[in-house]
Amino acid sequence: MRTRVTELLGIEYPIVQGGMQWVGRAELASAVSNAGGLGILTALTQPSPEDLRREIERCRELTDKPFGVNLTILPTIKPVPYEDYARAIAESGVGIVETAGRNPEPFLPLFKEAGIKVIHKCTSIRHSLKAERIGCDMVSVDGFECAGHPGEDDVTNLILLPLAARRLKIPFLASGGLGDGRGLAAALAMGADGINMGTRFMVTREAPIHESVKQAMVDASELDTALIYRSLRNTARVFKNEIAQQVLAIEAQPGETRFEDIRELVSGAKGKELLENGELDQGIWSAGMVVGLIDDIPACEELIQRIVKDAKAIINDRLQAMVAG
Repeated sequence: MRTRVTELLGIEYPIVQGGMQWVGRAELASAVSNAGGLGILTALTQPSPEDLRREIERCRELTDKPFGVNLTILPTIKPVPYEDYARAIAESGVGIVETAGRNPEPFLPLFKEAGIKVIHKCTSIRHSLKAERIGCDMVSVDGFECAGHPGEDDVTNLILLPLAARRLKIPFLASGGLGDGRGLAAALAMGADGINMGTRFMVTREAPIHESVKQAMVDASELDTALIYRSLRNTARVFKNEIAQQVLAIEAQPGETRFEDIRELVSGAKGKELLENGELDQGIWSAGMVVGLIDDIPACEELIQRIVKDAKAIINDRLQAMVAG
């Protein structure tokens, strides 16, 4: 499949594995890249910039295909040395960076000087246009369906993607609610140049998380996610477990919610331990509405081949037949 995304990133298929905290490690990123997509390491999964350098080298040992690194820039309880992480990425010879969260403009000169292609994740058209204006090479347009932070506009990809196609000049990925060939075909039909999948790649053999977490997402329906932090205007979509329900109950109480009221429940350390030990109600983890479409745990190679095969069949057979004659 040839699109602006495959041409720009040097990959076989227009399928990108988005950055995911605690999940975007070398074993998953290399498996996605070896299967013809673009695997992405998550910088802040690594405890320090030096650890990130080592993880990049580990990924290089597992694949000779292109892969990228995600750098998510968000307010944190503990200060994060973002500049040191960015420098580690640039000096490691990585060719692609996915940025997310705050404006990546302060880091663009460093990345551009190193010849790095920058993909910025956006949850709105206005932010996508800003990313294009400051010099990002590509954007990932995240619809309301997505895992993690969908923004506060609550606009789905059925609207966002055609708007992006109308207004953007740079290539863009569709992100949120995508996990099969129908999704890829639909995204391409709406003007996207490829798709970005996070949750779907969590439920693969190579994803470095506990099998109980994967199975919970296989068993889940499209109704099994929750939107927390809405009262704080920092909305996050997570898997609907007991902890998410407790957070929602606290947010529903009269008066203003303070982050201190829920901090202990949503600590990143507990989420990390959950993914490692499979104790499903120990913390929270990000998951998109696409869990409703997930019913197996394939290898990345099998998943990507299936998505591409199904998308091609839809485009070449079903859609072609509809317009023939």
